[in-house]
Amino acid sequence: MKRQLILEDGTILVGEGFGSDVNTIGEVVFNTGMTGYQEILSDPSYCGQLVTLTYPLVGNYGINRDDFESIQPAIKGFIVKEASDFPSNWRNQMSLDEYFRMKNIPGISGIDTRKLTRIIRNHGTLKGAFCNIDEDAKTVLETLRAKPLANDQVKQVSTVAPYASPGRGNRVVLVDFGMKHGILRELNKRDCDVVVVPYHFTAEQILQLSPDGVMLSNGPGDPKDVPEAKAMIAGLLGKVPVFGICLGHQLFALSCGANTEKMKFGHRGSNHPVKDLATGKVAITSQNHGYTVEGDSISGTRLEITHVALNDGTVEGLKHKDYPAFTVQFHPEASPGPEDTNGLFDRFLEMVDIYKQGGVLNNA
Repeated sequence: MKRQLILEDGTILVGEGFGSDVNTIGEVVFNTGMTGYQEILSDPSYCGQLVTLTYPLVGNYGINRDDFESIQPAIKGFIVKEASDFPSNWRNQMSLDEYFRMKNIPGISGIDTRKLTRIIRNHGTLKGAFCNIDEDAKTVLETLRAKPLANDQVKQVSTVAPYASPGRGNRVVLVDFGMKHGILRELNKRDCDVVVVPYHFTAEQILQLSPDGVMLSNGPGDPKDVPEAKAMIAGLLGKVPVFGICLGHQLFALSCGANTEKMKFGHRGSNHPVKDLATGKVAITSQNHGYTVEGDSISGTRLEITHVALNDGTVEGLKHKDYPAFTVQFHPEASPGPEDTNGLFDRFLEMVDIYKQGGVLNNA
């Protein structure tokens, strides 16, 4: 069945539909990863987005039970050059088409994804709409331009109630702004006693759980759409070690007086080089974000930049000068992507141990 992708700038791309046949509207973004489509489609940070994969063949190893990053995908749709009809892998349980039908998610294949990616790189992210080929493009375009994008994505993907993932080690409260399962897996591997809490928990509610450390998860959307987090994070600093990832990094910066801004087309992929300013080492990282911490806004705060992106110089890591707290913009748990920076989880737990033993409250 033919399907249209209509962009708010008037561009119309025609392809073949797969998955659900529902019409949908979302923000069109692109990811440059060559593998890991199952982790990408189930990453809560893509909530409300139409995700374009630049690698031309998608679905060739199918869908399996082990590689999900959430139980319920939050993406609005998938845009690919070619969707494999006959996946082949020993773990394969169903095709991409079968999975999307089951989850009521639309997809479109046969699209010139190189052209679409160039449009986004030149003009920035755009709103887009999936619709059937027989629908009037002018009417769809008018609806698309008039409809604002959602700004409650974190509320949509965060857990509604706290729950435990028990362990015998350090107790870590993980604030769920749209948490990928990879973060929880890394804490579980280190035998942490994890309590996952909703995004709107206050500092007082978190401290009542007697945490040894607090993690701020990744998540979707504009960090300024989560004002509850600013007071919560500020209330934790100096009382418990803090480690933030992606959206957690941006929210940490806002709580400390820095600013964030929307990027032209963001960082989404598994090959982004990041430099550690303390060691000079460069790591290849997995990233998925459309907002960044404004570098010039760091002056006048008690924050210090620890990592920068080599491609565009944007801020990729921060630490607090007075308290045991640090954050990174990239994903040390990867999922998908390289695990060059996985040791940051160990660094966080070392900080927790030092703090528990009465160590100095700094992050030098």
